[in-house]
Amino acid sequence: MFDQISEFLSKEGWLNTHLEGVNNFLWEWHSLVFVLVACGIYFTIRTRFVQFRMIPEMFKMLIETSPRSREKHHVSSFQAFAVSVATRVGTGNLAGVAGAIAIGGPGAVFWMWLIALIGSATAFVESTLAQLFKCRSKDSFIGGPAYYILHGLHSRWMAALFAVLLILTFGLSYNSIQSNTIATAMQKAFSFDPTIVGIVLSVVALIIVFGGIQRIAKFSSIIVPVMAIGYLILALVVLSMNYEKIPDMFALIFKSAFGIGPAAGGLVGAAMSHGIKRGLFSNEAGEGSAPNVAATALVSHPVKQGLIQALGVFTDTLLVCSCTAFIILISGLYDSGAAGIDLTQNALESQIGPVGQIFIAIAILCFAFTSIIGNYYYGEANIMFLTRKRWVVQVFRFLSGGVMVMIGALASLDVVWSLGEVFMAILTLCNLVAILLLGKYAFKLLADYRAQKKRGIKSPTFNSSLFPNLKNDLDAWD
Repeated sequence: MFDQISEFLSKEGWLNTHLEGVNNFLWEWHSLVFVLVACGIYFTIRTRFVQFRMIPEMFKMLIETSPRSREKHHVSSFQAFAVSVATRVGTGNLAGVAGAIAIGGPGAVFWMWLIALIGSATAFVESTLAQLFKCRSKDSFIGGPAYYILHGLHSRWMAALFAVLLILTFGLSYNSIQSNTIATAMQKAFSFDPTIVGIVLSVVALIIVFGGIQRIAKFSSIIVPVMAIGYLILALVVLSMNYEKIPDMFALIFKSAFGIGPAAGGLVGAAMSHGIKRGLFSNEAGEGSAPNVAATALVSHPVKQGLIQALGVFTDTLLVCSCTAFIILISGLYDSGAAGIDLTQNALESQIGPVGQIFIAIAILCFAFTSIIGNYYYGEANIMFLTRKRWVVQVFRFLSGGVMVMIGALASLDVVWSLGEVFMAILTLCNLVAILLLGKYAFKLLADYRAQKKRGIKSPTFNSSLFPNLKNDLDAWD
C-alpha cells in the first residue's frame, strides 16, 4: 500500500503545475516580497529600531523568570523562545537555504540577511500583540493572530480565516516538508527506506504532541540549544579550515546580490525572490506563526516576549542559516546542479569527508523534528480558537503528527514545497493586514516599557488600564 501511495505522491503532474502557477501569482505578480520589506521598514522606524537598540535587553529576557513560571501549567519565557526557535530552525535552514542559493545564486544569502534584520521588527510587533490579547486556557495561556484579530479588530470572519490558513500551513503542509527532508537525508546518508522513516517519525511525534504544550516546551528547551550550538561549532570548523577563502566568499555574496559581474547580472531578481522567500520560510517574521507560542509565556509585560521573539529571528537567520550558506559557498558546489538537502550534504562532505553526510542527516533530524512538534502546536492553538471540542483536537493531533508526517516522507520535494509556499503567502498577507492595523498598541506598549525602565524599574509590568478601550478584551491581564 505504501508503495502505491509513494508512487502517486511522487508524480510530477497537474497538481504541482497548478501549485507553481498560484505560487508565482502570489509571490511575483502581487509582489508579496515588496509588502514584507515595506512592513519591516515601517515597523523598524515606528519602533525606533527596537531590534538593534534593545539587543542587550533581549538577552536579559532569556534568563528572566517569573516565580509562577515554575508552576506545572505555566510556560516560561525561555521555553516559549525555545519552541518558536524550534519551528524556525528546521528544513528552511538546511534545505531551504541550499535551494535558494542553487536557484538564486550566492546573492540570495544577502536578501535572507536583509529580511531578518528588518523582519525582526515585524516579529516584535506581532508577538507583543499576541501577549497583549492572549486568553486564559485550561493549562496555560493561549493566543496568536486569530486571537488579536478577534479581540483587537473585532473581526470574527478574518480571525477564523487566519486560523484555518495556519492550520493548513503549519499543522499540515509544513509538517510534510519537514518529514520529507528528514526522509531524503536519511536515505542519502544511511540508505533508510523513506516508508520506515515516515512510520518512526509519526509514532514519536504523536507521543510528544499528545503531551500538550508543556511536553513540547520542555522537549524543545533541551534539544534546541544543543543542536544550534553544535551546528555553529561545525560551521566555525569549516570556516577555519578555509579562512583564506572567507573574503572572496563575502565578495561573491554582495556582488551576486546586486548583479555585479557577468554571471550575476541576470540573477538579481531570482536572488531577491528566493532569498526573501526562503528567509521568510525559515525565520517566519510576519507570517503569524511565532505569536501563537509567544502568547503562552507567563511574563509581566507584553514587550518582553516581543523582544525575545525578535531575538529568535536573529538566531535563526543570522546564525543558523548563515552557517549553511557559508558551508555551501566555501565548498564551491553552489552551482553543481544539486539542490535542497542534497546540496548541503554534498558541500559538507567535500569539507570533512563522508561523515559530513551523516552529520547533516542527524542535524536535519533534530532540526526538522522539533519543527514538526512546534508546528503541530501552532495548529492546535488555532483549532482551539475555532472549537473547544476535545475530539476535534485529538483528530488534528493524529492528522498533523501522524498522517501528514507520513505523507511528507513519501511525497516529492517539489509538491510539498509548492504547497507550503502557496499557503504561506496567503497566511502572511492576512497577518500583515492585521498587525498594520493593530500596530499602534505595540508602539504604545513599547513606549510604556521604556518609560518604566527610565524610571529605574528593573522589571516593567503591564496594567490593562493603559488601554481603557480594550477593558473587555484583555481578560488574561486582569
